[in-house]
Amino acid sequence: MRRREFIKLAIAGGGVAAGWPLAARAQQPQVMRRIGVLVVFAETDPVARSLIAAMVQGLRDLGWTEGRNVRIDYRWNAAEHGRALALANELAATSPDLIVACGGPATAALAQATRSMPIVFVQVIDPIALGIVASLARPGGNITGFTNFELATAGKWLEALKDIAPGISRGVVVFDPENPASPLYLRAVEDAAASFGMKLVRAGVRDGGGIERAVAAFAGEANGALIVLPNPVTQFHLDLTITLAARYRLPAIYPYRFYPASGGLMSYGVDLIDLYRRSASYIDRVLKGAKPADLPVQQPTKFELVINLKTAKALGLTVPEPYLQRADEVIE
Repeated sequence: MRRREFIKLAIAGGGVAAGWPLAARAQQPQVMRRIGVLVVFAETDPVARSLIAAMVQGLRDLGWTEGRNVRIDYRWNAAEHGRALALANELAATSPDLIVACGGPATAALAQATRSMPIVFVQVIDPIALGIVASLARPGGNITGFTNFELATAGKWLEALKDIAPGISRGVVVFDPENPASPLYLRAVEDAAASFGMKLVRAGVRDGGGIERAVAAFAGEANGALIVLPNPVTQFHLDLTITLAARYRLPAIYPYRFYPASGGLMSYGVDLIDLYRRSASYIDRVLKGAKPADLPVQQPTKFELVINLKTAKALGLTVPEPYLQRADEVIE
């Protein structure tokens, strides 16, 4: 064989041989990772679906696409403790690579259901007080995630009410007694009330009828206001809660933007869409091998004050111009 022909054959053979590994790699199917998601809200709740969509979009931006390299299994409506624990055990039994806990009741239930499976929580107020993590900087165990409030926010809720309706002296605090975070919120609001000269009445509610009875009973006296704590019950009965505040002419403060966007007076709280989108970064890191114990709990970075000016006018309230300028969003 001539030298020139030998070289051609050698090069050709080398090219084919070198090409085989590339072709093999290209044909290998991607490993399908599995995520479980436990949500306190109902599957039909449009707000909850928008939050989950933000998280899924965040995952997509990081290269995780449903049906291609990740499968997501959901369990909804885990607000009540008994139901949350049953759904948490059911989800853990499917042995996903990671579970996302959306809300305090879901996180508390998953903490009971498994101590080994990685968990990333979203929308939990104080995971240390709830016994979920050892510390924010070093969570320890199998759980980490994203908090949604600082307890000092409770004072800002009352401050906002007094700024927009200086004459109020009473407030009914609507909360979900099944939510493990409710005692923390209640304590913070009640501690702040004295400095604003307000007397508060607790109203634990479990359904729409409970909300209606609580607001109606409170509204019999003048100078009252409505304080809605973060909870799945009033979110599920959002329209009813807002309608009752309007019917009884109660200035109301809510924890999230979607309340004034739906006709409530005003809200001050974390941007939940941003929070859920950010949660994708920790899901991504855990799926790539990071341990929850080594990922510090992240606190909220983006809060927003939203005022519905149309609702304020309907209540006969004049919102001071400086206050409107401070708002992140004014709904006309």
